Amino acid sequence: MTGSGAGTGLAVRDLVVRYPGAGRGAPAVTAVDGVTLDVPVGEVLALLGPSGCGKSSLLRAVAGLEPPASGAVTWDGVDLAAVPVHRRGFGLVFQDGQLFPHRDVAGNVAYGLRGLPRNARAARVAELLDLVGLPGYDRRPVTTLSGGERQRVALARSLAPRPRLLLLDEPLSALDRSLRERLADDLRRALVATGTTALFVTHDQDEAATVADRVAVLSAGRLLQVDAPEALWRRPATREVAEFLGYRTFLVAGPGPAAAADAETGTLAVAAGGWRVLGPADPEPAPAAPVRAAVVAERRTRRGRAEVVAVLEAEDARVTAALPAAGAGAPEPGDRVRLVAEEGAVAVVGG
Repeated sequence: MTGSGAGTGLAVRDLVVRYPGAGRGAPAVTAVDGVTLDVPVGEVLALLGPSGCGKSSLLRAVAGLEPPASGAVTWDGVDLAAVPVHRRGFGLVFQDGQLFPHRDVAGNVAYGLRGLPRNARAARVAELLDLVGLPGYDRRPVTTLSGGERQRVALARSLAPRPRLLLLDEPLSALDRSLRERLADDLRRALVATGTTALFVTHDQDEAATVADRVAVLSAGRLLQVDAPEALWRRPATREVAEFLGYRTFLVAGPGPAAAADAETGTLAVAAGGWRVLGPADPEPAPAAPVRAAVVAERRTRRGRAEVVAVLEAEDARVTAALPAAGAGAPEPGDRVRLVAEEGAVAVVGG
């Protein structure tokens, strides 16, 4: 997505964030280790990684809540080191929303609009409540809202003063899975509709792919890869990135006998649940499709779907595989079968 602003947006250069050690004399802990990235005006960038990887520390350093040990954070080329949090023009949304319990919904959304005339303020509140799917909620006490509704109000409040950058730190993680999926879609629509530049922290790759234009994967404070969601899934830069994304089996690409894949270049990765048993009536897979001989170890049903656990003969790796189409004979433990990896579940690692 492309914003209408003429500025260059956010630039982070060689950023390092450290925290004091836990005890006297303990070495400092490096939370962010030399990260460099850009967020152009109008783009939504997700910071994706497991808990403790440094993504929230990076966001807090951008906000001005954590002093960097070294490196720089700039906006439109202006160094923000000496600019306090409240002068940066950035909006913040946290996991718990941090609403004011003594204010109603309208009062929370209007908090950052105190310089506007009353009519303009009311119009902006109504516009944003409609945008986040809460029209008519203006006089509702925030203490009566559900968790999802509270996060919608927090989003509306953060968007109200038109921040030049919106920082969202795991805003959906406290909600249940189905609600998170719905709100991720709504969050994306709200950011696009307002042309908001945003940095979005999450540990959930599906959320990142839904909300963001690009995804930055972090591990142990280091930036491993920045790419569009589809490119990230199709070509993870390293095995570490592939494993975090959910790829479980690693194969040597190309013809000839397969062996366990130790090298990054020329490696194929297959996602969990990406294998299917080839039945006698199935057409022969395309030459490029990964096909492996395997021995069935057990049969089971998971989430209503019958599948087998099989051991790939060449890689000595256990995988799960869906059964052939109805009517084909189901393999039994000990049977030799051929497995094919579904196209959408295969990535090229590295390269």
